[in-house]
Amino acid sequence: MRHLTYYQAVREALWQALEADPRVFLLGEDIATYGGVYKVTEGLLERFGPDRVIDTPISENAIIGAATGAAIAGMRPIAEIQFADFIASGFDPLVNMTSTIHYRWGQPVPMVLRAPAGATWASAGPFHSQSMEAWFAQIPGLKVVMPATPADAKGLLTAAIRDPNPVIVLEQKYLYRRMTGPVPEGEHVVPIGEAQVAREGRDATIVAWGTMAFKSLQAAEILAAEGIDVEVVDLRSIVPWDRETVLASVAKTGRVAVVYEAHRTAGFGAEVAATIAEEAFQALDAPILRLAGLDTPIPAHPVLEAEYLPDEHKVVEAVRGLVGF
Repeated sequence: MRHLTYYQAVREALWQALEADPRVFLLGEDIATYGGVYKVTEGLLERFGPDRVIDTPISENAIIGAATGAAIAGMRPIAEIQFADFIASGFDPLVNMTSTIHYRWGQPVPMVLRAPAGATWASAGPFHSQSMEAWFAQIPGLKVVMPATPADAKGLLTAAIRDPNPVIVLEQKYLYRRMTGPVPEGEHVVPIGEAQVAREGRDATIVAWGTMAFKSLQAAEILAAEGIDVEVVDLRSIVPWDRETVLASVAKTGRVAVVYEAHRTAGFGAEVAATIAEEAFQALDAPILRLAGLDTPIPAHPVLEAEYLPDEHKVVEAVRGLVGF
């Protein structure tokens, strides 16, 4: 199977959706002429024209509002927010309208909100590096996915485009060009709400998503050299999330670390940990461990950013303590 980078896989999903369905169109800041900040949409304007690849004003409120209206009218808009942090400027339509319309009216809202999320690991500072999946997980009516591999980036985006509900696709900036992997040609759909056991193991479970799934796999290889066999569950979907796969893994290993990039306090990992405590307490041989970003704004200085973020070495240290408990 041919290999693509993460961002190439996203572009292929967009290209194929535009070709397959005339209702699909893209809108966002600098996505047309410039091809997007990360060049994900490069070439789409030339192929599909300005009626389907639309540069918008710098207004997240307007982008989300326009996409919501278009979805209600029968289109399938894919809105890009240039950096996921900027969704805060469009919270009013997203939280008060987009997420509630199906509940209030019975009207589907088939729209996708794409956003580069998380740290760049290149010191982009607090306005361009946040991991805010917990914001959206708290809002009924929104689905949220965070793919960690190129194949899942294509497959989950394709599933999101076809979904009758609003789906937020948080694409990991760190992985755009660093992650390369096999991606099926043609149609490829990864069902929303299904986790993947990315690595099987017997001594402990790591539950992670996005960049931290990648870092956790790196940590598992380091630990394997020490004789510690770690299972890694890549959650992939935040809402809905796959409790069954997580609980089955915890029942198998008896120890679990939940690793996420967002702030530790009230991060989505707290929801995962609470569910494990409620539904798998008898299976646990050690306390549930959470490893996450610090409870501060993410720093711009590279040394401080490295201190703030979890990485494979911090995961290794944490799992050593967990297994030795």
